Amino acid sequence: MSDSVSPRDSTRLGPTAIVVASVALVVMWSSGFVGAELAARAGGEPVNVLAWRFTVLAAILSLAMLVARRRWPRWRSWLRQGAIALLSQAGYLLMIFEGVRFGVDGGTASLIAALQPMLVATVAGRILGERANAWMWSGMLLGFAGVALVVSGQLGQSGAPLWVYGLPLIGVLCLGTGTVLQRRWHMHDDLLQTLTIQSIVAAAAIMLIALVRGQAVPPTSLDVWGAIAWLVVLASLGGYVLYVTVTRSHGATYVSTMLYLTPPTTMLWVWLVFGVPVSVLGVVGMIVAAAGVAVVLVAQRRKDGPTPPDAIADED
Repeated sequence: MSDSVSPRDSTRLGPTAIVVASVALVVMWSSGFVGAELAARAGGEPVNVLAWRFTVLAAILSLAMLVARRRWPRWRSWLRQGAIALLSQAGYLLMIFEGVRFGVDGGTASLIAALQPMLVATVAGRILGERANAWMWSGMLLGFAGVALVVSGQLGQSGAPLWVYGLPLIGVLCLGTGTVLQRRWHMHDDLLQTLTIQSIVAAAAIMLIALVRGQAVPPTSLDVWGAIAWLVVLASLGGYVLYVTVTRSHGATYVSTMLYLTPPTTMLWVWLVFGVPVSVLGVVGMIVAAAGVAVVLVAQRRKDGPTPPDAIADED
């Protein structure tokens, strides 16, 4: 199976489809934070919950591969998709969860995660040719300011040691690197093959950590399993599927910028699910973040023009 691609990116979504996919991505990706909160309130250990989340996901996707009689990709795809899984799923989630476990409050973790679009834009310009212009950088800074407003009420409440804040930062670096590689390698594996490989590798990696920690026993609480089901269906089969789809279609900078809307959307999720009131500052931050994303999207559309950008062929 060759990893080279045609000169044009055949996975690019149309105008209506990309709007729907982008909105759904933000909603589904934000649901993961709610699922984590549901698991925490049910007494679930983070590593245990993550291990069984990906084990269940891997089982579902493997069964889907068998039912659909899909061909399993070759070893080269396993190596590359596995590397992306270790970065974008296992590495990112473990570092965020570990940071919170050691005392980083959720607001600070969200703010650190909001650095990802600027990180990806910097790297993507050099590696993928997705260069951000002045308007796009202005929009990303505006989006970051909006996120800061949304989470400002939670900052500085943990008293965690300084080194702990490096954990979510490492997680952001993992997700950003995985996003760039997802776009850079541009493999021929379809969505089902991609997700199946990545879920199997992520499940194996996190379960190994859970075994070492003595936290690999299946949960006994129905509430914890409910949280795992939430994470599998909404965050993984919803959020990560859309993340991969939008990345393949519109690039690493675009999909990372959409994540600026995650903290404001999570705020609305928390209000709907847990009844936590939405603050005026949170609403202002949500508007500012949305304005920043709008600036980036308009600037990118004008920069790209009506013709889809050429996909970058893999260099062997």
